[in-house]
Amino acid sequence: MEKGESNGLEVSAMTIARDGALSAPTSVISVSPVVLSAPGRGEKLQVRVSAPATGSNLPIIIFAHGYGSSLDGYAPLVNFWAANGFIVIQPTFLDSRTLALSPDDPRTPLIWRFRVEDMKRILDQLDLIEDSVLGLKGRLDRSRIAAVGHSFGAQTTGMLLGARIIGTDGTLGEDMSDPRIRVGVLLTPAGRGGEDLSPFAAEHYPFMNPSYPEMTTPTLVVAGDKDISPLTVRGADWFTDAYTLSSGSKGLVTLFGGEHLLGGISGYLVTETTDENPERVAAVQRLTWAYLRSALYPEDSAWSVACTELMESPNSLGQVECK
Repeated sequence: MEKGESNGLEVSAMTIARDGALSAPTSVISVSPVVLSAPGRGEKLQVRVSAPATGSNLPIIIFAHGYGSSLDGYAPLVNFWAANGFIVIQPTFLDSRTLALSPDDPRTPLIWRFRVEDMKRILDQLDLIEDSVLGLKGRLDRSRIAAVGHSFGAQTTGMLLGARIIGTDGTLGEDMSDPRIRVGVLLTPAGRGGEDLSPFAAEHYPFMNPSYPEMTTPTLVVAGDKDISPLTVRGADWFTDAYTLSSGSKGLVTLFGGEHLLGGISGYLVTETTDENPERVAAVQRLTWAYLRSALYPEDSAWSVACTELMESPNSLGQVECK
């Protein structure tokens, strides 16, 4: 295998230059479905695995899709991360439109919990995943695992990072975090529940009541300043609660003009995008990749370089805060 070197770290070829800048991406191998066992789920868990064609000691991203999507979604992000040095694993959750689960199905009220369990199943079965994808054997760095999620998937990911759900009786729910995950990215995560929810959300989504102070894992939150949601009586700032209410090392990227799909991250030419903007998608690609690189490899300057590029651009697409 070809190898490159950045700041003394061994990484895949053509991934990152010494100054934290991206270099030419490599080819991507993508395989689906890889089928995992899932006792008690009602059906097996299907995942897509995307990886750079070359390189070893590759860090891992497990990605949680938004409501209704599947392992085939979010190609703009997944392809970028994989082309730049990450192995990306995407499950199809039970709420996917491809599965058409009935609202009357007894699993439906607990989909939020099945989602978290599905993400853990992926980590439990990395051996099987590695053996199922030709050319992947021996290339995973299991000491560097990140979790990323969008929308409903951001709640899923947040719980893996330490966030909890406040029950209808006001008690703090179960800790479902996973210590194997070292860092996370939450794309447009739901904010505080209770009185901040719209009547519709309070009636139909009682699990949408997160507690973020327990989310201590290093995390980047990405939100759009024009993301107005029917789920809350507040404005776009609701989607920044995961940053403002959490503790520990956190970052917040606010994208100017960004709505819930942040310019079109859920797929190429998707009709549900209301704020189509290739430059905004490129910013999400670059910033999320850079944050994960520097969080998993502290000697790597990718995050500081990407933040400087964003803030010093004459037509800046957003702003960054850190704590």
